[in-house]
Amino acid sequence: MVRLLTVKGRTLAVAESLTGGLVAAEITSVPGASKVFRGSVTAYATELKHELLGVDAALLTARGAVDPQVAAQMAAGVRKALGTDWGIATTGVAGPEPQDGQAVGTVFVAVDGPLRVDSGSAGGGKVEALRLNGDREEIRRESVRSVLALLLKELAGEQTGNERAQDTERNGGF
Repeated sequence: MVRLLTVKGRTLAVAESLTGGLVAAEITSVPGASKVFRGSVTAYATELKHELLGVDAALLTARGAVDPQVAAQMAAGVRKALGTDWGIATTGVAGPEPQDGQAVGTVFVAVDGPLRVDSGSAGGGKVEALRLNGDREEIRRESVRSVLALLLKELAGEQTGNERAQDTERNGGF
């Protein structure tokens, strides 16, 4: 993912809640990450999601922090706040107790990216709802894996048909 962002000349920022910095740690464990990774905001407290990331306060009051729209706004907010091409976000319940009426293992991961020329829609703007099993550590680790997988999927989708064809040729048709 770091290599793909580097090749594309794109930058990334991360907004985290339940993962508490694990996404940023995973990204920065890769040599060369400093070329693409601008930074992260760990907004563990609900009010910080509004104050630092611009998540709608009425949404937070009505639905709590564990919500797909909150995840989407966190990704868009960190992208704007840190001035990057891509923003990703995690919010959810790692346990041991339910939160905001949501069960342990309820997680939302989101990606927000640049406009696509062909459709005029956001390259990101995607949210995935996860229902994870396991203990607190397993839920947090799977949340990290899931948000990075979603970003990778969106980055791959950013390519035009011609770029995909050229990439396929270079990689032996795979």
